[in-house]
Amino acid sequence: MPLGKPAGVACVQLDGAGRCRIFGRPERPDVCRSLQPSAEMCGDSRAHAMHWLVCLEAATAPAAQPLAAGASAAPGPAEPA
Repeated sequence: MPLGKPAGVACVQLDGAGRCRIFGRPERPDVCRSLQPSAEMCGDSRAHAMHWLVCLEAATAPAAQPLAAGASAAPGPAEPA
């Protein structure tokens, strides 16, 4: 993903089992190579590890950029009637 991976979106390099197809290869992104698993991160289940990663993505996501003058935001979900 040359422009990065948005938070909450699975990496295109993950296979059906959730394993990285480019693990150990030079084209693997620096952020992935630098992520060091730990007992705290991995916990005792895949669900725990995935929750940790979701929280990590949220904590490190870039701040939303303010809209330019005169621009309008895309409409959000409709309110229930």
